Amino acid sequence: MRGDDTVARMGGDEFTVILTNLENQLSTERIAQNILDKLSEPFHLGAEVVYITTSIGISVYPIDGDDVDVLLKNADQAMYTAKEQGRNRYHYFTSSMQDAALIRMHLSNDLRGAVTGSQFRLYYQPIVQLNTGNIYKAEALIRWQHPVRGLVSPLEFIPIAEDTGLIVEIGDWVFKEAVSQVIKWRHNEPNFQISVNRSPVQFRSNYKQNMHWIDHMLALDLPGNSICIEITEGLLLDARDAVISQLDSYSKAGIELSIDDFGTGYSSLAYLRKFSIDYVKIDKSFISNIHRGSSDMVLCEAIIVMAHKLGKKVVAEGIETQEQLDLLIAAGCDFGQGYLFSKPVIAGEFEKLVWGNASA
Repeated sequence: MRGDDTVARMGGDEFTVILTNLENQLSTERIAQNILDKLSEPFHLGAEVVYITTSIGISVYPIDGDDVDVLLKNADQAMYTAKEQGRNRYHYFTSSMQDAALIRMHLSNDLRGAVTGSQFRLYYQPIVQLNTGNIYKAEALIRWQHPVRGLVSPLEFIPIAEDTGLIVEIGDWVFKEAVSQVIKWRHNEPNFQISVNRSPVQFRSNYKQNMHWIDHMLALDLPGNSICIEITEGLLLDARDAVISQLDSYSKAGIELSIDDFGTGYSSLAYLRKFSIDYVKIDKSFISNIHRGSSDMVLCEAIIVMAHKLGKKVVAEGIETQEQLDLLIAAGCDFGQGYLFSKPVIAGEFEKLVWGNASA
């Protein structure tokens, strides 16, 4: 830093820098970039070479506030935006962030009463066996029917639920609803399976509480393979003993495991070898761009071959065209889901789609 700048440690790994006597915005950016560059250089920690990254949020006096607390709060919001955009960068505070923060605060408050207020709904998207066209799997997807805002996207409220810890309670509700539904649908299709998403935050909660999913299924005499738990690659990257134990317990109970959005995170062959993973889901961002000879097609083919060699089945997400479907079938993909087959629908519509007018 310059001689007349101030650096203060606020706690943990958070620091505040006060810059004065700035000529223009470029001066701020030059200093911010210098911090990023210096702190990204490798250093020795004992015998190891270590790398770190830094995320910087910038607020400017008096445009972004004329009060210390306001300036710090706004810089903090900007810092989290920098993190969300990939880390190791700086970001200025904007008024739109403040608006977003207010919306987030209101949603967070409303979310606390959403479970008890019966505001959540489960939608189901069919997972189709590609070589036969049969449907005996579905993914359960939560929707929030807000009493004032209407239907709130999971992209809006799931991150809030994870940050506040409410995802544990919400996840339990999703699981129990899915279990009730799969019991009904197994009368029509004895091998029917519903996939539910499980957040890394849920895995980090109380171990005994996590194991009650298995207890719940045992109490209902429901086979483990009637449920598939979808997890993220990030969970496996940070797989501590407690997470590994939970994954092992689910697998031993017959509950199948799937890696969601495969290829978008820290993909590693070691994960597929180390953990009892049953399915790999190719992210829809790859599927949307596949055509004969494209790099995304090559990547999809490689994932399918790799998974099959390791004894895993492959699900392709986001199939929207007949061409995509034909290419995936030719590549040997096992299952697919997407708008070509059906958008996520409520249970009654799903029953009509799969079994006609059969009452499930």
